Amino acid sequence: MVNRDCGGYSAGGAENAEAYKQWIDGFSSGLKNHKAVVVLEPDALSDLDCLSEEAKQERLELLRYAVNKMQQRNVYLYIDAGNPGWIGAEEMANRLNQAGIEQARGFSLNVSNFFSTEHNIQYGKNISQLAGEKPFVIDTSRNGLGPTENYEWCNPSGRALGTESTGETNNSIVDAYLWIKVPG
Repeated sequence: MVNRDCGGYSAGGAENAEAYKQWIDGFSSGLKNHKAVVVLEPDALSDLDCLSEEAKQERLELLRYAVNKMQQRNVYLYIDAGNPGWIGAEEMANRLNQAGIEQARGFSLNVSNFFSTEHNIQYGKNISQLAGEKPFVIDTSRNGLGPTENYEWCNPSGRALGTESTGETNNSIVDAYLWIKVPG
């Protein structure tokens, strides 16, 4: 993603919009007719606030481009929607709608974060009601003990693995619990 992480800890990414589109084209082409689950651009929608208005519009256009390319494949595409402690559900639903959620399978939550599964389910339900009743997946790779008392986001000690990856969630709006980010 262009301007990934707003120049912060995970800075880098594509140099410009055309380079990003070329990368997406290649990635999408490489999927061919294989089944795949794709979590699109963790933090890209949550990090919109650090961008200029022009850069925000560019990011939303690039996300729509990627969604369009992926939906042409045999892909279960989930646009990342951050976590319950970052952006309110109404605003996140608005951002998902602008990013093309109607063409995606749904959205993802909690990528590389520690919020409890229960907290994510409630947040996800609130977003889903405002974003076309889309289902979602939850990253459970690090949330076994939930967040720290002060909500430390950068590798806090004492955390634990959450539910192993599974499509058995006993919740019709939650497609899966996945270990998206490397645990630990």
